[in-house]
Amino acid sequence: MRNVKPWLALAASVLLVGCSGGESEGSENSNEGSTSDTGEITAWTWDPAFNIKALEIANEHYIESNPDFNLNIIENAQNDIVQKLNTSLSSGTTKGMPNIVLIEDYRAQSFLEAYPESFYPVTDLLNIDDFADYKVSAGTVGEEVYSVPFDSGVTGLYVRTDILEEAGYTVDDFTDITWDQYIEMGKKVEEETGTKMLTNDHNDLGIIRTMIQSSSTWYTEEDGSTPFIAGNEPLKVAFENYKEMFDGGMMNVHNDWSQFLEQFNGGNIATVPTGNWITPSIKAAIDQSGKWKVVPYPRQDIDGSVNASNLGGSSWYVLNIDGKEDAAQFLVDTFGSDVDLYQDLVSEIGAIGTYEPATSGEAYQVEDEFFGDQKVYADLSEWVGEIPEVNFGQNTYAIEDILIVAMQEYLNGGDLDQILDNAQAQAESQIQ
Repeated sequence: MRNVKPWLALAASVLLVGCSGGESEGSENSNEGSTSDTGEITAWTWDPAFNIKALEIANEHYIESNPDFNLNIIENAQNDIVQKLNTSLSSGTTKGMPNIVLIEDYRAQSFLEAYPESFYPVTDLLNIDDFADYKVSAGTVGEEVYSVPFDSGVTGLYVRTDILEEAGYTVDDFTDITWDQYIEMGKKVEEETGTKMLTNDHNDLGIIRTMIQSSSTWYTEEDGSTPFIAGNEPLKVAFENYKEMFDGGMMNVHNDWSQFLEQFNGGNIATVPTGNWITPSIKAAIDQSGKWKVVPYPRQDIDGSVNASNLGGSSWYVLNIDGKEDAAQFLVDTFGSDVDLYQDLVSEIGAIGTYEPATSGEAYQVEDEFFGDQKVYADLSEWVGEIPEVNFGQNTYAIEDILIVAMQEYLNGGDLDQILDNAQAQAESQIQ
């Protein structure tokens, strides 16, 4: 997925995912250029069409008033960034380290907690009140804010209006619904049209993350470290909903990103419940223009659950090395406060931030013909403010590796309570 091509790995040495990018080449150059060596501000990120392009656009804005600023962007594969940061920071080596690095929100705490002296706080530079609470908390430890937020993974339910209408439904029928309602209508859509409701990879539990976050819950307790699997009602309900969708015949199963794209671009599924980063991929099927809408994400049938969630997203971090002040100022003056920059990010790469002052800008109000003249970016931005704040903690992917196996056991007919109890015990033994 943009950053959520949500593929998995273990917490400290895993692949980066989430809302904004795939893996890319170019890591052979990743040790070149830090401020102390070259006089440049160096940034590490991935995905030339999204993250790198966003930095380039930000740099264009910044040098208008700072012509001597010199930004050197180094392309790395996502997993290389994680590996190189862990290797260097654990050894105390800063040579070859970047001034700026993009880190997925799900992984930020693992770095900030493990290497507390290695990152430069921007607490006194950034007006955090201008950003969504859930986004800021992902890069905060104690009273210190270390992240300058970038893209949001705000979710939406992308629906094929023509397929729904064939089954006797309207867009309004799918607006502000629960997952139970979604499943009930989805079964009818499949029966009436022969079209699957959604597609998912059983090795990717991103949809489970979105379900439980909509109920203000995560895989861990509020401390971000204690596993919270057994007795986690939203997680149990999410497992139950997932199995019902699979057993009910309304879920297609894919195995990789290209197959995922093929399912909706080929007209094989009626809805895509996922992060907003999927918008350009959905619009790639030009022949489907006017046949799509985006409605609020389904909520769980649990008190307090909301029709908003998040999948992926990343933020910018400054390493505590020479040049940190210049690097932080660049980020704060661009991603941290430039309304015009965010208009360009939306217009040029479809990146939705969580910077609230930017959402009233013209780019967010554009009516998109592909989505039946819906103001898609304005709607998605509104839902950003409704996303529940949770502590992603340090072990999202380590726990998810355990839950992937648990899900397979459940789909194969195992007792859910016992499966979750076993997963809890395994997580406690492996993580704490």
